[in-house]
Amino acid sequence: MLNGEVRYHRAAIAVIRQTGSGEADMRTRFTRSSGVAACAVVLLIFTLTMIRTTGQAARPPRTADSKPNLNGIWQVTSTANWDLLPHTVRPAVAQPGVYANHPVLAAPVLALGAAGLVPPGSGVVEGNEIPYKPEAAAQKRENGEHWLDRDPEVRCYMPGIPRAMYMPYPFQITQSTNKIQMVFAYANASRTIYLDAAPEPPADKWMGHSVGRWEGNTLVVDVSHFNDRTWFSRSGDFHSDALHVVERFTPITPDALRYQITVEDPNVFTRPWKMNMVLYRQLDDNAILMDYRCQELVEETFLGHLRKNQLVTHWEGDTIVLDVTRRIPPGDKRYER
Repeated sequence: MLNGEVRYHRAAIAVIRQTGSGEADMRTRFTRSSGVAACAVVLLIFTLTMIRTTGQAARPPRTADSKPNLNGIWQVTSTANWDLLPHTVRPAVAQPGVYANHPVLAAPVLALGAAGLVPPGSGVVEGNEIPYKPEAAAQKRENGEHWLDRDPEVRCYMPGIPRAMYMPYPFQITQSTNKIQMVFAYANASRTIYLDAAPEPPADKWMGHSVGRWEGNTLVVDVSHFNDRTWFSRSGDFHSDALHVVERFTPITPDALRYQITVEDPNVFTRPWKMNMVLYRQLDDNAILMDYRCQELVEETFLGHLRKNQLVTHWEGDTIVLDVTRRIPPGDKRYER
């Protein structure tokens, strides 16, 4: 269609030039040129409209059962995976600097330089407060201080819901009349949202058990039956196995969804609280969901201590030399790292 647009435009210019030649009256030439130019403009607008309409026709705004069309590959642009609350730039793993209120990169991420920093973000929590119980707030702070050792993401475990939705990796939605399937690039995670009769889950799951319904143009999903192993963010936000999540997906443009999450966990929080963000559909011609198959690449992180001959003992860069001593946690933590 773009080639056709160029041909129409060139033809209009040629006609205008031909009309302007000869010995006709100046007023006549001006009238004819103006008329041809106006026709060319109308033709150009019509062509662009056809291009836009043709591009949208490849993805109808609604499915065959008249529901909003959620099919496609989606991704967030927020920093929620790093921190749910408003935050400035900071080290991913910190140690005190020259001044007590100015931490710097700690040894585990020192060689990363700027890549070892947490990008700033405006937050996604309504009211900018997560209502932790006092003992849970202390646990959250401790988790954040030991993020590199404790975050399930570091070990390539299933990210859980809602975290899988706002990790910095794409996911794909495949929609039918009675089920919606979501497949995530990270760790080959997936979930099924049941829109009709849903089977009972066999056990508590990393990704929970999702049952959905349509309320007008909004997809409402009730998620339950979680285990207590996933986090909400790299800042140490956590939950218990009493977690209950309600998600709302509402189209705000053909390629953007308002994603609202209500979190309830009486073991950890004093009241329900909400998150709010936008999911964007990828529009690249070559958009495709690719595996972020990380499990085999991180096994050394938590199983390397079982090797007879250790692989990670020494590392040298241009400016930093690190000698690594592996510490084996006691008891069950030996296998949970």
